[in-house]
Amino acid sequence: MSDTPTLGFIGLGVMGEPICRNMLQKSGAKMLVSDLSPDPVARLTAFGAEEASADEIAARADILFLSLPGGPQVEKVAGALIPKMQSGATLVDMSTAPVGLTRELAAQANARGIHYADAPVARTRAAAEAGTLAIMVGADQATHDRILPILSHAGDTILHCGPVGCGQVAKILNNMVLFQNVVALSEALALGQAAGMEGATLFDIISQGSGDSFALRNHGQKAMIPDTFPKQAFPTDYALKDVSYALDLAREYGLSAPGAELAEARMQMAKAAGFAEEYFPVLARLAGKPSE
Repeated sequence: MSDTPTLGFIGLGVMGEPICRNMLQKSGAKMLVSDLSPDPVARLTAFGAEEASADEIAARADILFLSLPGGPQVEKVAGALIPKMQSGATLVDMSTAPVGLTRELAAQANARGIHYADAPVARTRAAAEAGTLAIMVGADQATHDRILPILSHAGDTILHCGPVGCGQVAKILNNMVLFQNVVALSEALALGQAAGMEGATLFDIISQGSGDSFALRNHGQKAMIPDTFPKQAFPTDYALKDVSYALDLAREYGLSAPGAELAEARMQMAKAAGFAEEYFPVLARLAGKPSE
């Protein structure tokens, strides 16, 4: 591999496109891109990326990034591409995927002399646009050090969580905590309004006390208070997927996670109410109603 590696990026969705664009513009490296939708590909080629098929990217890229909706897509795409990648290349999965699957794919890659890292991201679409994501990396030290300069173009907080799979563990549990915070905020908002307090005032006061949190300042004040839950953000269906991964971990290790189960139940209610595609704090609209 040359000093300036050839990069590949597959999966140019809500987060993948801005991540890829930041890597492309800041690294100066050749970037090969592929997506099922032609629109993000066209936007990135306008910035100097080269459109290529997934197979071509696998064959040519020194470092190949994936940003896909979830485990089934990662399993299908990574499983198909690993046999086509060069020995010595690196596959970096920036999706959120199950821990067990991540380690299975890493073993397949390693058997062919391919390095593997899981590097799921946290924070918002705005952070992806700004290049200020938090990125949680599971990889051996050498692989982490190899991909760090490229990841630093997409995030300002790069966290080496441990060996392969630990990035996913950290991301899944980070989201589990976030979801439970959002459920608590939805309950506080419903109770406060029922008792005659303005929701915006309540959240402003909580933000200055010990109940302050990232979830309150972002999901609470920016979405719940204005009752604005756009599509093309982090939808309820995606949140359900992530909380299911946390509950899978709990079952695998014989632990109980009742808080995560409650968050899942509230999201299921939101989905059943027709909000599968809306930004997941929409569950606040159902706060106070009993679970089915």
